Amino acid sequence: MITLTRIDNRLIHGQVIEGWVPYLKISRVVVADDEAADNTLLRAAMRMAVPGEIDLRMEKVALVDYAALASDAARTLLLFRDVTTAMRARTSGWPTGPLNLGNLHAGLGRVPVTRSVFLDDADRAALKNLAAQGAQIQSQATPGEAAVTFA
Repeated sequence: MITLTRIDNRLIHGQVIEGWVPYLKISRVVVADDEAADNTLLRAAMRMAVPGEIDLRMEKVALVDYAALASDAARTLLLFRDVTTAMRARTSGWPTGPLNLGNLHAGLGRVPVTRSVFLDDADRAALKNLAAQGAQIQSQATPGEAAVTFA
C-alpha cells in the first residue's frame, strides 16, 4: 500500500529516514525519479542512507508499477522530486491520495507557501489539477510538525 506520497527536492534525507520511515512503519521506499534511476553515484548515496531492512527502489517515473504498490501489503513511501514529476506519475498510473509537500526549493518566480515549500505558477496549477483528481495535498516537513492543508 502507498502509505504516503511525498514531493521533496532532496528525495532521501534525514527527515525521510529518521522521521517519516519509523513514524509510518515504512518497509519500502520507492524513488520515482528519472535522474536517480540513471545516476549510479546518486543511487549509491541514497542506498547508503537507507537502513538495510528497508526495501529501496529507484525507478524511472513511467516504469513504476503504481497499481502494484497501491495494492500490496508493504507499507510504501513514494518519493517524487517535484510537482512536474507527480503530474507525470499521475499520467503513468499513480492513484492519487495523500500528497505531502516536504521541500520545494526557492528559485526565480517561486513564492514561499510555507518555510520549506516554494511554488511557481506552473506548480500551483499542477497541484490544483492533482487536487481535482483526488489528491489530498498538505505540507508537513516532519511527523511532529503541524500539517498545512492546501485548498
